[in-house]
Amino acid sequence: MGHVPATPVPPPDSPAYPAAVRDAPDLPALDAHLTACRACPRLVAWREQVAHERRAAFRDQEYWGRPVPGFGDPDAAVVVVGLAPAAHGANRTGRMFTGDRSGDFLFAAMHRTGFANQATSTAADDGLVLRGIRVTAPVRCAPPANKPTPDERRRCAPYLARELELVGEGVRVAVALGAIGWQALLSTLDEQGWDVPRPRPAFGHGAEVPLTRDAPGGPARLTVLGCFHVSQQNTFTRRLTPAMLDDVLRRARALSRG
Repeated sequence: MGHVPATPVPPPDSPAYPAAVRDAPDLPALDAHLTACRACPRLVAWREQVAHERRAAFRDQEYWGRPVPGFGDPDAAVVVVGLAPAAHGANRTGRMFTGDRSGDFLFAAMHRTGFANQATSTAADDGLVLRGIRVTAPVRCAPPANKPTPDERRRCAPYLARELELVGEGVRVAVALGAIGWQALLSTLDEQGWDVPRPRPAFGHGAEVPLTRDAPGGPARLTVLGCFHVSQQNTFTRRLTPAMLDDVLRRARALSRG
């Protein structure tokens, strides 16, 4: 029988490029594929424009200016799903929720609830370590006005799906930050065989949706929790307070041990 050539990988600027991520064998391979992606012209142009122009406060820093991988414990029991990198946060530092006030709010809460070794997150090499938890997003490039288009969200979806698969069956809880993270997460879980209710549950802070799916050793279980996004709009107006976020993370920890 003759040699069967491998399916060629589309070029990084092709809309079909993200679909090739399904073959990533591990998280480092996934990250390498992700950071080469140029499949969304609008997002590529914006992330690179921001990285070139820079904010005055960061004028002397070299921006990451590429898609941002997930960050945290590779064997996490809890996964936090946000929206997208911030233009002068993760798009600058190259690490999810790092370098802006939203990340300060999130990682301080993780430290208070025992998921992080420190309360601050300023750079990718600042020594922050997450234990039992991982942060990721359905869109990996900073979008203009923090608003990715539906088409951009569809193109990026395979990265979230493959990341959840590679983190593995140890994940017991997924925390969705905001309505877009909630919708993207439930769509991905539905495609992966979880029994997501129809119609899909509405997003709300404190919402809790238990899911199951068939597995070789018996039904697998996962709980999706809703939490207001850690955006400055929410935290400055106290729509989301530190105590509210702590409560969600503590609930996630309790469910992950159940």
